[in-house]
Amino acid sequence: MAKVISIGKQSFSALREQDYFFVDKTNLIKEWWEKGDDITLIARPRRFGKTLNMSMLECFFSNKYANRADLFEGLSIWEEEKYRNLQGTYPVIFLSFASVKAGNPEDAKTQIKQEIVRLYEENRYLLQKDILSDNERKIYDGTTVTMGDAAAQNALKNMSAWMERYYGRKTIILLDEYDTPMQEAYVQGYWDEFTTFIRSLFNATFKTNPYLERAVMTGITRVSKESIFSDLNNLEVVTTTSEPYSDCFGFTETEVFTSLDEFGMSDKKDEVKQWYDGFTFGKHHDIYNPWSITNYLRKRELHPYWASTSSNSLAGKLIRTASADVKEKMEDLLQGKQITVNFDEQIVYNQLDHNENAIWSLLLASGYLRVEDVDYRGITREPWYNLSITNIETLSMFMNMFRGWFTSSDAKYGDFIKALVENDLDAMNYYMNKISMATFSYFDVGSGNKESVEPERFYHGFVLGLIAERAEDYEIRSNRESGFGRYDIMMIPKDIRKYPAIIIEFKVCGRMKKETMEDAVQSALKQIAEKNYDAELLSQGIPADRIRHYGFAFEGKKVLIGTEPAVCL
Repeated sequence: MAKVISIGKQSFSALREQDYFFVDKTNLIKEWWEKGDDITLIARPRRFGKTLNMSMLECFFSNKYANRADLFEGLSIWEEEKYRNLQGTYPVIFLSFASVKAGNPEDAKTQIKQEIVRLYEENRYLLQKDILSDNERKIYDGTTVTMGDAAAQNALKNMSAWMERYYGRKTIILLDEYDTPMQEAYVQGYWDEFTTFIRSLFNATFKTNPYLERAVMTGITRVSKESIFSDLNNLEVVTTTSEPYSDCFGFTETEVFTSLDEFGMSDKKDEVKQWYDGFTFGKHHDIYNPWSITNYLRKRELHPYWASTSSNSLAGKLIRTASADVKEKMEDLLQGKQITVNFDEQIVYNQLDHNENAIWSLLLASGYLRVEDVDYRGITREPWYNLSITNIETLSMFMNMFRGWFTSSDAKYGDFIKALVENDLDAMNYYMNKISMATFSYFDVGSGNKESVEPERFYHGFVLGLIAERAEDYEIRSNRESGFGRYDIMMIPKDIRKYPAIIIEFKVCGRMKKETMEDAVQSALKQIAEKNYDAELLSQGIPADRIRHYGFAFEGKKVLIGTEPAVCL
């Protein structure tokens, strides 16, 4: 009989004690211990079992779980006597930054201090033995949420020292979701101030801590060493492209198919593979997201379970405000193609706005893209990654993201698309202005007081919205060469008898030139004709009378759309 599936339970001991469905990942314990690294940072996408694995490490090594053989009996780690003797023999500090999500640096530091205070309360037994001096007892009792930053930064190092004195062994430290505060600091705009605090905390805990045996940190991203790990030379970083621990997070295909057999769903393997397979860690392909698989096993229906558990706000922000080149690559990805890009897997959050290639690093670390292969070029062996969208589930996440930018109760986006295809110019202007009022606040469309390239970033974001809405009927292209220039948008119909071809050019109304919106529309239409943007469509055999030209003029949130018959040179 198949075991009961408990959704979202992240406590290893609770899963084992209640005999819930569990996929054996105890090989992580052996692999990590035998590598002997001082500090290991493992980056994996969200919902890939990081917290459960950290809970497992705590239950295995912590002396609080001594004599708990029942938790590991029947699992692979228990087959070796060496590890049976190792279980429950170390003091362990286990904390998580998953809930550190604040709008300002002071609240973020307070939340970290609350996590530290929780640890101190759980370990008050240290005060019962005569191992702390009077001054140390004062430090212990002074560890409250109102303590100063310096006290908080040294608190984990102090706890390590007292645990070593109490147990006679150095301490193992497990820090889960280490990068959540950094992501929030970037999104909320207090990166520089907060990283000063977190850098000192990590330095005291992991660099200058003689009471530390080993440590593991988990998170989604590999935050750059220069940002928060300065002088931390004993850090082993494991990313999604690294080989170590490649099958320890997420389910392998063998594990998924075995589970489907166990639950009487052997005939569902092909559709499950199509929807949920595709993650690659190191050289290990065919990794599945555990959250989606466990939900599917329990609910027995295909659904984007993993993609639906996050707002994806950071990825969305970066794509929305990215350059035309990034958006072109996103179009290729959405059409099932691969892209080849070069980037540093380290995330420097305060440079995300300036280094566009960082978006690919973030999307890869988050699990939205997968590495097909890596090409190392030149004498410096710079990595060039061939990337694709991971699977149908992540494709749906992108589609919903783009659609969400252009969907609101006031926008009437579907009505605008209908008017565009039907060449109803009055309706197009009406609905596009409704969209602009409801949507343009999400984008940097410029003030209109100066010439700026920033509004172009919105227009190409708009293209992605079109892709999500009309991909079944049109091949959507943007900023590609045709004739003597590069058009903004081209919609190539898959059935020319049913739908027209469409070329759209955008113009920002320049107040410095005292240009009217009507002037800008005519300028856009003139450019389409003079640059012969029809050339690409004509070369595909599309008749000139099935090609429409539209000029879009923008001034702040105001929009004017004009059209004219195609003119071919």
